[in-house]
Amino acid sequence: MKIGDRVAVLDEDLIGKVTSIDNQSVTIETNDGFPLQFSADELVLISKEFSTSELLDADMDKILSEKNVPKKKKSQRTKPKERSRPPMVVDLHIHKLVDSEKGMAPHDKLILQSDTAKRQLDFAIEKKIQRVVFIHGVGEGVLKSELEYLFRRYENVKYYDADYKEYGRGATEVYIFQNLSP
Repeated sequence: MKIGDRVAVLDEDLIGKVTSIDNQSVTIETNDGFPLQFSADELVLISKEFSTSELLDADMDKILSEKNVPKKKKSQRTKPKERSRPPMVVDLHIHKLVDSEKGMAPHDKLILQSDTAKRQLDFAIEKKIQRVVFIHGVGEGVLKSELEYLFRRYENVKYYDADYKEYGRGATEVYIFQNLSP
């Protein structure tokens, strides 16, 4: 350490320039202009390239603008023929899923319908089918809320009421975001 060196104090938030050195005592002048004495083992030499005062004097707007580079959004291209492709339709009415519903408890029916919906959604994702319409009927809304719970567990899907003219009030359409390139 020599006079004129920039130093930092180990256990304090102080930076200064060495103004004098006497035996084990070093006097520094802080950035605020105050002279303070420390022992040499309490000080750390700041190399020129990492001088914090130069960092403080740097144009902060420039530094922040370099850090905040906007990320490019990945655009997902949909081929024209796939955009107009009709959706896969899954009818979840219980009489469409089993030959006879005799002896089935309402809970068993709901489990079968939910499992069928999950299996069909996974199939659509695997086969890169972009739109799936689940026909659940109007009823009391139990199956619809169960389906919404299922759809929320997938990150790459959005769901909404299906086209009223085509399916009425008892259907939900699922749009699957996926990379359609081969």
